[in-house]
Amino acid sequence: MTKIMMAILVLVLGLWGVSASAEDTQLGPSDVLKISVYGNPDLSLETRVSQTGSITFPLVGEVKVGGLAIADAEKKIAGLLVSGGFVLKPQVNILVTSQNSQLVSVLGQVAKPGRYPIDGKHSLIDILALAGGVMPDGGDTVLLIRNRNGHSKKEVVNLVDMVRSGDLKMDLDLKTDDVVFVERAPKFYIYGEVQKPGSYRLEPNMTVQQVLSVGGGLTARGTERGMRIKRRDADGKVHEFKAKEEDLVQTNDVIQVQESWF
Repeated sequence: MTKIMMAILVLVLGLWGVSASAEDTQLGPSDVLKISVYGNPDLSLETRVSQTGSITFPLVGEVKVGGLAIADAEKKIAGLLVSGGFVLKPQVNILVTSQNSQLVSVLGQVAKPGRYPIDGKHSLIDILALAGGVMPDGGDTVLLIRNRNGHSKKEVVNLVDMVRSGDLKMDLDLKTDDVVFVERAPKFYIYGEVQKPGSYRLEPNMTVQQVLSVGGGLTARGTERGMRIKRRDADGKVHEFKAKEEDLVQTNDVIQVQESWF
């Protein structure tokens, strides 16, 4: 991901923002609720949803709210107050002061890794925005582990491709216990007779010639003849071979630039 694309991506993440409605939030265990009934201060309370998804409400007793949206929980409590003959036309309001049941994990190369609440409908871009966006060392791709019906499914999303194309079909909706992992950008290493030896971000389809340019070019003693690439295979074994300018560089390649003898 180039610096320009990184800047565009951060801007997009910031502008997209989080647009989910709190009314869509599903209540669950350990959520802390502040409940009030208009005109009836004695019925106001702050309570925590039990592990079975229930709360105890004045006059009506135990109320199952787990799995309900906020608006539906408000209607349920209001209905119990009416059916019990306690309040004629109750106006119930529920505020979630601490949401602990609907969380997703955001890990890897983001500004603020952690667990974030899914208060309503949230997509991948929404959650990345909450986590401060992708760091400069972050890669183009995000690994998304989605938990559905007791089964985990892995999805790989290329953020740069999605932004460039404007196709948001991979801006997937997230649910409780999903995991978002931003990969570290792939790198290559160059040393020897170059102006700026070190490790650098590997861009797609990068050639040895382009790598030399990123490394600042040859020193006065350097030569393109006899350049070597050290590459580790899937079994961890290192192979060394002569490098050509048009060769494509792979992740973690080490390019050595030799000193000219003439």
